[in-house]
Amino acid sequence: MQPAPDEGRRDEAQDAQWSRPECQAWTRTLLLGTCLLYCTRVTMPVCAASMSQDFGWNKKEAGFVLSSFFWGYCLTQVVGGHLGDRIGGEKVILLSASAWGLITAATPLLARLGSAHLAFMTCSRILLGLLQGVYFPALTSLLSQKVRDSERAFTYSTVGTGSQVGTLVTGSVGSLLLDWYSWPSVFYLSGGLTLLWVCYVYRYLLSEKDLVMALGVFAQGPPMSRHTKARWRWLFRKPAVWAAILSQLSSACTFFTLLSWLPTFFRETFPSAKGWVFNVVPWLVAIPAGLFSGFLSDHLISHGYRTIVVRKFMQAVGLGLSSVFALCLGHTSNFCKSMVFASATISLQTFNHSGISVNIQDLAPSCAGFLFGVANTAGALAGVVGVCLGGYLIEITGSWTSLFNLVAVVSNLGLCTFLVFGKAHRLDLSPTHEDL
Repeated sequence: MQPAPDEGRRDEAQDAQWSRPECQAWTRTLLLGTCLLYCTRVTMPVCAASMSQDFGWNKKEAGFVLSSFFWGYCLTQVVGGHLGDRIGGEKVILLSASAWGLITAATPLLARLGSAHLAFMTCSRILLGLLQGVYFPALTSLLSQKVRDSERAFTYSTVGTGSQVGTLVTGSVGSLLLDWYSWPSVFYLSGGLTLLWVCYVYRYLLSEKDLVMALGVFAQGPPMSRHTKARWRWLFRKPAVWAAILSQLSSACTFFTLLSWLPTFFRETFPSAKGWVFNVVPWLVAIPAGLFSGFLSDHLISHGYRTIVVRKFMQAVGLGLSSVFALCLGHTSNFCKSMVFASATISLQTFNHSGISVNIQDLAPSCAGFLFGVANTAGALAGVVGVCLGGYLIEITGSWTSLFNLVAVVSNLGLCTFLVFGKAHRLDLSPTHEDL
């Protein structure tokens, strides 16, 4: 008797999973990769105030440059996820990292090419977004295929803390470089470190044959079977899938909005404060919070709590409770209180890694990269709107409170949707195999 197709896919997935030493090695490597991803991504927000002074940008123009990253970011999410599902997320990550490291290191040179500084910086941010858009969908695909279910939340949360580590490194070291040298030095450092990481991964973790095959797929386009298209149609009929997409949209939008505007908020509201303090402390606190959220999630599930209950609890903290502190941040003029509220907001948002980010892998591990790409595309589009709208609200109201009110509203809309419609069982295995 032949095994059912779904059972065959489960057996193949188990055989392809990493051993514990492999998982540990890749977790460390991907943690560093995520760190460098955010080092390059937040270089512009950290340098925005200094660049605005050099180039004469106002708030709307600075918001235009900051938000342009998301124009490119939203275009490659689905492609990156689908490529990760088909050829392996690690190959997609390595090839894209080599390109975004190069463009980051070259950004100061592009800024000096002519007098159209705004146009050149906007184009470089769009290109950076295109290159980095494949990272998290490919990462989601990789971990859903290679990591055991019982270790998935902690592994994803550990890798996800790289976003805080990277922001922390650029916030601290970047602030010092701004004081000692000038803003181009921050771009050179983050871009150069990324290229060194690419060399390490290429030398020790991937073979030349794998990369040649991946480049061939990039050139020809990923294969698309009738079976794959039918499975996608099946998934998008499910309310739980749309709840996951909308919740990821809210999570990404609020995170990107805060990531882009918090450095400017502190620099303008508290001009005497040291940049290395407000660019470091919130992200430093977020690191243990992210690790704890992953440990807590796996611990609760291993002790018999239903997976969906745990996922919804994590989202209630990551979107709901964090938005409370965001509101508080908009209603204080005390620097110490602002640091506490900003640290609480950023650190509690890390619980989303053990909520909606892993929930997408719960729903469809066989095509988690594609599904996460769709969800993150929606989040990136919302990020464009959120960052631009945030700058517009600050400009017309003259108050930062409007920005934090926007963050709270978007967070709670996503939370309510997930609490009502969210599920945690597999949906990518059609019980009737219709249309397959």
